[in-house]
Amino acid sequence: MSFYWIKTNNFIKRIFSSYIWDIPNAENKIYLTFDDGPTPEITEWVLEQLKKHQTKATFFCIGKNISNHKDIFLKIISEGHSIGNHTFNHLKGWQTPTKDYLENTEQCGDSISAQQSESCNLQSKLFRPPYGKIKKSQSKKLRQLGYKIIMWDVLSADFDQNISPEKCLKNVIDNVKSGSVIVFHDSVKAYKNLEYTLPKSLEILKQRGFKFDVIQ
Repeated sequence: MSFYWIKTNNFIKRIFSSYIWDIPNAENKIYLTFDDGPTPEITEWVLEQLKKHQTKATFFCIGKNISNHKDIFLKIISEGHSIGNHTFNHLKGWQTPTKDYLENTEQCGDSISAQQSESCNLQSKLFRPPYGKIKKSQSKKLRQLGYKIIMWDVLSADFDQNISPEKCLKNVIDNVKSGSVIVFHDSVKAYKNLEYTLPKSLEILKQRGFKFDVIQ
């Protein structure tokens, strides 16, 4: 059985207050995020769903995937979504020396900026640690480099192949409040749950009066 927080509690937020867990606001805004792309077909399907619902999101991209799928990455940008750094090789911070972790993050940053054009300034300083696992020393160094470490308030758990799509949807819609940062994954592993959950989440949350915005 997998163990993880679906709804991040206030105690965790206070302990790790240097991270961004949610973005409180008075406008009923919430923030969809997608980790692990760009992934052929799946990221493109996600973009279609977002366009259908006139919704923007933030994509935390793996540098290797950016390099391998530049066209999809540029499509994310061209459609008005925000992007963030998710390391070059999806490293688990707890198992990686700080020096190596920082170099890998900067390598992802280089992959992002390499796609820059005159009309597209890609100097993202948003960072999400893969698996949500990062050492204090890694966090400190990244923040000194100007990165904002974006965690989450609501975890869909779409990556968990032991839960049903219906449970995945419930994880989202039962826990969202104004300011929530919600995690999905545009990955092959998550697609079974994502395919069901994302369209229904967009419909239900819009019906509840939530507005979707990008993280900047």
